Amino acid sequence: MSVTTEHWSARKGRAGKGNLPAWLVRMLPFMRWRHRVTRDTLRNDFVAGLTGAIVVLPQGVAFATIAGMPPEYGLYAGMIPAIVAALFGSSWHLVSGPTTAASIVLFSSLSVFAEPGTAEYVGLALTLTVMVGVIQLVMGLARLGTLVNFISHSVVIGFTAGAALLIASNQFKHFFGIEIPRGGHFHDTILSLFSQLGDINIYVTAVGLVTLLTGIAARRFLPRLPYMIIAMVAGSLAALGLNAAFGESVTAIRTVGALPAALPPLSMPDFSLHTLRELAPAALAVTLFALTEAVSIARSLAIRAGQHIDGNQEFIGQGLSNIAGSFFSGYVASGSFNRSGLNYEAGAKTPIAAIFGGSLLMVIVLFVAPYAAYLPNAAMAGILFLVAWGLIDFHHIRNIIATSRSETAVLASTFFGTLFLELEFAIFLGVILSLVLYLNRTSRPRVISRVPDPKVPGRHFTTDPALPECPQLKIVRIDGSLFFGAVSHIRESFSLFLARQPEQKHLAIITSGINFIDVAGAELLVQEAGSRRLNGGGLYLVGAKDGVCKPLQNGGYLDEIGRDHVFASKSEAIGRIFEQLDADVCRNCTRRIFSECQALPLPATGG
Repeated sequence: MSVTTEHWSARKGRAGKGNLPAWLVRMLPFMRWRHRVTRDTLRNDFVAGLTGAIVVLPQGVAFATIAGMPPEYGLYAGMIPAIVAALFGSSWHLVSGPTTAASIVLFSSLSVFAEPGTAEYVGLALTLTVMVGVIQLVMGLARLGTLVNFISHSVVIGFTAGAALLIASNQFKHFFGIEIPRGGHFHDTILSLFSQLGDINIYVTAVGLVTLLTGIAARRFLPRLPYMIIAMVAGSLAALGLNAAFGESVTAIRTVGALPAALPPLSMPDFSLHTLRELAPAALAVTLFALTEAVSIARSLAIRAGQHIDGNQEFIGQGLSNIAGSFFSGYVASGSFNRSGLNYEAGAKTPIAAIFGGSLLMVIVLFVAPYAAYLPNAAMAGILFLVAWGLIDFHHIRNIIATSRSETAVLASTFFGTLFLELEFAIFLGVILSLVLYLNRTSRPRVISRVPDPKVPGRHFTTDPALPECPQLKIVRIDGSLFFGAVSHIRESFSLFLARQPEQKHLAIITSGINFIDVAGAELLVQEAGSRRLNGGGLYLVGAKDGVCKPLQNGGYLDEIGRDHVFASKSEAIGRIFEQLDADVCRNCTRRIFSECQALPLPATGG
């Protein structure tokens, strides 16, 4: 059954195979795709899930390090949240779990309240996670899934590029074996690094370089293998070799430490009013970015898979996954681009693949967690350098800079805000700038002159400044909504037209490009009609859609403009308006741009 058919069936009260009630499908969205699960898809989904579980091991530890959480919490965030999001979302391929963006925002937001890695810090992270989940769930239930469309792509690109530099700078202390105070801004970290160049631990740096170079080589020459795991193993072996050769007291190579080989423990967020109030700004910022990340990834994969994504259901799935995750020691989870893309490429057919991934990760952790005792912090730093480099989308940055100055300004503002401001404010800055640009575009609809082209059969209207205009009638087309934000721009355009050619007392507006009009727009038309009527002219509407006619009629504005001044077609409008023009001016006019003008005698010429 196609997606379209399923949606139609749901609206009729039934959905999917088995004629299930629509309310049940809304509560249990996995009923929509249950019929896609077969023996063959289970085999493909198991392989994709196993691949994803292996890949999330190094990523989970890395992202937890970015977030300031104990390493095992990055793995916990890839277990229960991934399963819940798969069951209650709408995407067949989206894999939820810890991500770079959520981790870096979480660290920036919480490090001012508590020491990263401490029990207090973990408690705040769990509280923030449940707050994010509740906001996401409420937005989904309120059907606000389209709101993420207002977050510009330039904001996402700028934020991730800035976050990449922050991730790399936060790992300088582990990569070079020096002490850098926590909580400083990007420039503080850079200055601290340069002031300690003479204190760099060459053994620690050597481990980091081995990890970094091995990861680069494995990614280039062994693309089918998990390069992060290969790099981690190489870094760990390098550390063991250096310790054996020079002694641990000399090398001073610190390790991550053994992870607990256990399933995620139950946890309880802090619901005190004081904590909720402190974390509210960060929760809003994380929610905006996490939802943008998840829905954009889900949509990009859905296009490739020929699937329809329900944005509201995706909000609900992400919200429930974070709420559930917060009680199972998981911090903020979102859609992961790397793991979701890998899931698709690995042959996943249904969300069962993500469920397999989260479940298999629990099993794998029980066996491999103790080996983290051999993983050097410098190796983790090298891995995070690779993660940071991969976050910078050079291709789209070049395209944005070459294409649009306004989008470049948004990108640059978000990028530098990420580096030098608190991250939640950087996100809000980018979002606000995007909305300002959007409102600026919509508040300045195109108002263009139109004239009939005598060279074309039927004298079709065109925008050509070289063609003559009627000396009494100005014809314009408005492309855009006629709402309160656009009224000033359109009024100025009308005044400018009249100032340039005051004899054009009649104004015909081709309204086929107007889809919406509000009270302010309707009053503008009434005022313009009244002003031109007093000066011996008139205002005329041509080709108005229902979205324009109904508000004008319901508000009584149509009577004030004049019902006989509203026309369905240009030919009808020109024929009626021509009768209102000054006949003396028409007899002496040499332009004759309308077909009606051809019936008039030519003006007398002096001899």
